[in-house]
Amino acid sequence: MNKKKIKFATSNPHKVKEANFIGEKYGIEFIQIHIEYPEIRHEDVEVVAKKGVEYVFSKIKEAVIVEDTGLYIEALNGFPGAYSAFVFRKIGNSGILKLLSGVPKNERRAFFKSSVAFSDGKIVKTFNGVLQGRIAEEERGCEGFGYDPIFIPLGYEKTLAEIPALKAEISHRAQAFRNFCEWFSKAVLSAQQS
Repeated sequence: MNKKKIKFATSNPHKVKEANFIGEKYGIEFIQIHIEYPEIRHEDVEVVAKKGVEYVFSKIKEAVIVEDTGLYIEALNGFPGAYSAFVFRKIGNSGILKLLSGVPKNERRAFFKSSVAFSDGKIVKTFNGVLQGRIAEEERGCEGFGYDPIFIPLGYEKTLAEIPALKAEISHRAQAFRNFCEWFSKAVLSAQQS
């Protein structure tokens, strides 16, 4: 079976690897392209991803996806949310842990939300995934990237950086890409075959 290739506008090769782990099961391969696009200021990553994919499609005129993720920490009123990448570059995991200094374990609830936006010129559609959990008291693990060393998924005691194989299956991004791949393989690939 020939894989369907879809362009993925991102500067992050880790995201492409995670996407391809899911896409493999659906005969879909995500090809990284480097194209700058404006990230609008909005609290919802779904809106950010949708505006991003509309911009990228207007430039390349080919089917493409854009993905955006936010980490929403309850004790910080949802901060950093859609600004997670910017905040990570500025203060990193140690800065987040400092902001939560003195916050007890049971009040460190957080969730990741990932949104994959697709456009082919006719359709603009978004697919979401959410992973509930909490923020650890310290960084643990050396796998993954970003906030993985401080995020403990609900029902687990290890951070995402300590359980990379499990992360590949349960993460917010895996959920969003699974939702996209299921839709794409049914809606688009089946339409092309008929």
